[in-house]
Amino acid sequence: MSEPSESRAFDVIVIGAGPTGENVADRTAAAGLRTAIVESELVGGDCSYWACIPSKALLRPPAALEAARAVAGARHAAGGQLDVAAVLARRDGFVSDWQDDGQVAWLESAGIELIRGHGRLAGERRVTVAAPDGGTVDLTATHAVAVCTGSAAVVPGLPGVAEARPWTPREATGARKAPDRLAIVGGGVVGAEMAAAWSALGSKVTLLMRGERPLPRMEPFAGDLVADGLAARGVDVRPGASVAELRRAHATGPVTLTLEGGETLEADEVLFATGRKPRTEDMGLETVGIEPGAWLDVDETLRVRGVDGGWLYCAGDTNRRALLTHQGKYQARVAGAAIVARAAGGPIDDGPWGEHAATADTVGAPQVVFTEPEAASVGLTAQEAERAGRRVRAVDYDLGNVAGASLFSDDYRGRARIVVDLDREVLVGATFVGPQAGDLLHAATIAVTAEVPIARLWHAVPCFPTVSEIWLRLLETLRG
Repeated sequence: MSEPSESRAFDVIVIGAGPTGENVADRTAAAGLRTAIVESELVGGDCSYWACIPSKALLRPPAALEAARAVAGARHAAGGQLDVAAVLARRDGFVSDWQDDGQVAWLESAGIELIRGHGRLAGERRVTVAAPDGGTVDLTATHAVAVCTGSAAVVPGLPGVAEARPWTPREATGARKAPDRLAIVGGGVVGAEMAAAWSALGSKVTLLMRGERPLPRMEPFAGDLVADGLAARGVDVRPGASVAELRRAHATGPVTLTLEGGETLEADEVLFATGRKPRTEDMGLETVGIEPGAWLDVDETLRVRGVDGGWLYCAGDTNRRALLTHQGKYQARVAGAAIVARAAGGPIDDGPWGEHAATADTVGAPQVVFTEPEAASVGLTAQEAERAGRRVRAVDYDLGNVAGASLFSDDYRGRARIVVDLDREVLVGATFVGPQAGDLLHAATIAVTAEVPIARLWHAVPCFPTVSEIWLRLLETLRG
């Protein structure tokens, strides 16, 4: 017998307690708005337990060992093997053994009320929560409801896929041991990072991708360097490969993958890293005139377009602007500020650099891929800029020729590119590939998003001898 329903009212209701939802709720609660957050799984969301944190925890130990082995004098001392059990235990520590007590305590300290269960929209400013005990909680929001439910992995409906029980990124980051043979389908960020992680932890990895190289959304040289790095570490990188069928004859037996063209290969596990879809299929979108399962279209203040009354917001993956945790948190700060301002009847600053406008998603969303070597980018690639009709110049430089890079690592291999808008004389994109290239990215993010004039960048002097001297070399190359 199900529990009876109860009704409660709040100023703001946030559906989804991942990093994005937590940040929306934090902003509104801190401003004095009574805020509830609804979560059906773990408070902290995918990033904390199944994505960013565990994947980087898996990747960091082999990267640290690789860095030591890349320097004469340290190489001999780093001659041992990774302790795989210790790596996995360290990962488990970072995800708190998949317990969310710490995150729940933070919500309580911030004055945010947690309501566990599956939340669905039920009309204007209304949310119905199916609680774990079988009861129902009916919520009403005075000012706003924010959808922050994120995205889920897409597994293609290939013949035999259900019986094969493939990994999604969740299983890949949470596995208790390294499979002897791992086939990864998809050459994007997840595919490339998991190939790096599990090959370092002892798996024989085959990376299958439809395109010519990994990381197809970055500059082509980034994918080429990452492919070379993965191959050097034993990954079988196969471009132009598509899976047509899967077969797992026994519950604990291997998976046979049949590729288009008829070739077969066998693996103990197969990971599909083939894209994301919004978690909106069963959340009542039809009650507000939106198709279930859709990505939500938002304005610059993260308010969902087409919903009467302007009370529904969406931040994070679900609006498809930038499927990155840090961008979701950025959107959350903007959305929270907009909700607070509108609740107070104040003005909205949604100009290009306004407090209530999420402009960085389109101007310059930074991303780091933690492979060996790392690949980091912000803004537009040269090809994207040209397609947008800009008159640009791509300026390249070999990172290994920078003094700081050669000191950092023997035989440092890497490359840098800036994309310069020749009419406005500002950077519109930058890409760095090499060991710890991610550390170079924030300077580029500032240059791109703040539209710092090239003439002014000459006066931002990089320290010698650091890898950041790449900025001077790129500007010298631009000047010719």
